[in-house]
Amino acid sequence: MINRLIFTLSFILSTIILTAQEKKKWDVNHPEGPFKEVSFTVDEGTWMNLDVSPDGKEIVFDLLGDIYSMPISGGQAKILRQGLAMEVQPRYSPDGKKILFTSDAGGGDNIWVMDRDSSHSKQITKESFRLLNNAVWSPDGQYIIARKHFTSTRSLGAGELWMYHTSGGNGLQLTPRKNDQQDLNEPSASADGKYIYYSEDVYPGGFFQYNKDPNSQIFVIKRFDREKGTSEEITGGPGGAARPQVSHDGKTLAFVKRVRTKTVLFLRNLETGEEWPVYDKLSKDQQEAWSIFGIYTGFSWMPGDKNIVIWSGGKILKIDTGKINEATEIPFTCNVKQRITDAVRFKQNINPDEFNVNVIRQAITSPDGKMLVFNAVGYLWKKNLPNGKPERITTGTDFESEPSFSSDGKTLVYVTWNDTTTGSIYTLAVYGSSKPQKITSERAIYRTPSFSPDGKKIVFSKDAGDNVMGVTYNVNPGVYIIDASGGKAVLVSDKGEFPKFNSSGSRIYYQTGGNIFGSLKKTFGSYKPDGSDDRTLFTSTYANQFTVSPDDNWVAFDDLHQVYIAAFPHTGKPIELGSETANFPVKKVSKDAGTSLHWNSNSQQLHYTLGDQYFTIHLEDRFEFIADKADSLYQFPEKGIAVGLTVKADKPQGAVVFTNARIITMNNNAVIENGSIVIEGNIIKAIGKATEISVPANAKVIDCSGKTIMPGFIDAHAHGGHFRTGLTPQKHWPYYANLAYGVTTMLVPSAISVMVFAQSELVNA
Repeated sequence: MINRLIFTLSFILSTIILTAQEKKKWDVNHPEGPFKEVSFTVDEGTWMNLDVSPDGKEIVFDLLGDIYSMPISGGQAKILRQGLAMEVQPRYSPDGKKILFTSDAGGGDNIWVMDRDSSHSKQITKESFRLLNNAVWSPDGQYIIARKHFTSTRSLGAGELWMYHTSGGNGLQLTPRKNDQQDLNEPSASADGKYIYYSEDVYPGGFFQYNKDPNSQIFVIKRFDREKGTSEEITGGPGGAARPQVSHDGKTLAFVKRVRTKTVLFLRNLETGEEWPVYDKLSKDQQEAWSIFGIYTGFSWMPGDKNIVIWSGGKILKIDTGKINEATEIPFTCNVKQRITDAVRFKQNINPDEFNVNVIRQAITSPDGKMLVFNAVGYLWKKNLPNGKPERITTGTDFESEPSFSSDGKTLVYVTWNDTTTGSIYTLAVYGSSKPQKITSERAIYRTPSFSPDGKKIVFSKDAGDNVMGVTYNVNPGVYIIDASGGKAVLVSDKGEFPKFNSSGSRIYYQTGGNIFGSLKKTFGSYKPDGSDDRTLFTSTYANQFTVSPDDNWVAFDDLHQVYIAAFPHTGKPIELGSETANFPVKKVSKDAGTSLHWNSNSQQLHYTLGDQYFTIHLEDRFEFIADKADSLYQFPEKGIAVGLTVKADKPQGAVVFTNARIITMNNNAVIENGSIVIEGNIIKAIGKATEISVPANAKVIDCSGKTIMPGFIDAHAHGGHFRTGLTPQKHWPYYANLAYGVTTMLVPSAISVMVFAQSELVNA
């Protein structure tokens, strides 16, 4: 009885603990963390989508991610949906009893429906990845048609129109996307239910482009026939055409078009094809930009089809379609309430004398396990494991990258880069005081050299170049072999990257599809040293960094940044490999992520890095069949060995005085007409009128008469050539181009982390 009681109590306690440990579901409207509530009143708004009720008595609109309604005459708006969730694009049902809208209250953008008075809200679509917006009703009120968002190699993506029953379900596809980067959006259903009008990006090239010409043609309006399942182009031409809205009688199509610098509301007689402008004072459309939520805000015909209600210039306007530029403002007032969560901020030391290097790249472990070699701040470093202090391997000034040990651990091979003389491959005796030996003679962008098992040959690749490294000295890119002592390189194949010999030296492993970016389909294969007998071993959608163990029995890879180890079966056929592979042993071994995957010499340990941490995974800890112990005992590593590299921050010496300049300050926009700035080292010591500033002794004085000095610009959405991997030039031209236009600081919102943070540290050093 006592044992049973103990068992019961243990079971209850375990259940309580497990329940407490379950991950709390994220509530979009009630996130954790400190916040404050703010209230204010507005009579104008930005980018407001609206709709007019079927009876013409009411307007529903969005403002600051909340949904309001008010009488058609205007006045004080009533809040319908309020909270942190982003809720936009409301549309009345054909009978006027319900309103649909886009909301991320469920965790991502989906289509919701509520009663007209805001009660009984319900999420209709349940997409978790291919999110939806811009929904409209079918005329019978039984279905909704919405834009579904698709992405592939670029986050901007493209759209398809899908139809969902109001009771739910997975939906039905109406229109296909022609590619993954040109959008399709803004559906509008005809009153008879036969047609769905929509806009589509048809700009030449087949992909999203910056700096498109809106006065040629970016978007056109098409019409999908629900009976035939076909689409036809309705209008476009110079200035394009977007945000179609068909009249209640189905005879007239309203849309927006660019006319030189203006966005203009146009009408088209669908029977005759006649088109004419009615209002040329709209706010600028977004044809050149991403159009995920539409090219212009949603608008509506009034009952009777004599007027259109639309947002422009912060206001809601009723436009008389029978006249030119005749609009009446519908005034509104919104009492806004918003919750603002406190931003997470960390105190930064922006002027340290030295800093810890957090980006350890291209790390490799010596065959005896005693030394770590890696790239950081442009050069190669070594660290005696586990607690040695990192130190430079050479004293060279050319950038050094992508090291690899010979199988006996005595020699290192790596690539260098110099902006003037381009790239080379060097070898270096690891122990002793010998100097690096250059083994290549031709100029090229050399990459990823690796020794053959006997140490006599080196396999490497030549890059084709890019817009950062340049496009010269890039003839005949591909995989090559060269004698370890130097000589003429021999082309193996124009196919493949990251080449390495297998354990016997009889074949060369390679990867295609790029690393991170490139083709969505990655392959890992091998061929003989003469490039013959090419075989595909693995294919994958998300896997990268394929790294085979020295005994050819294991392969490590990363899949969406997590590190995995898999057995390496040889079937003579391509094998699909990824995190979900279950046909042979595949195990995740990282807690957060990992890079620089590489094996120890006996194939029993995998090493990788993350930030400045160096990790080692023992196969016996993860695979039950090796050590006969349950792999459930495996603990994902929280921390590794800190590499511990500290370098001095680059700071100028001496003093400089800029004098006799017109100086724009940040002190309440004050301007000093004849001023001086004193800079000592990298600190502004004084700024003021030239007659009042003392010039330090031995300072360099620069006369800036006739010139203006102002604070540097901060580019808060910059792309500085960080969507790439591989080598880094000594002078990264995007930084110089920015500086030439006065941009001294940039925020890069999306990039490859290892590349962009390594660049940041390189600048600091």
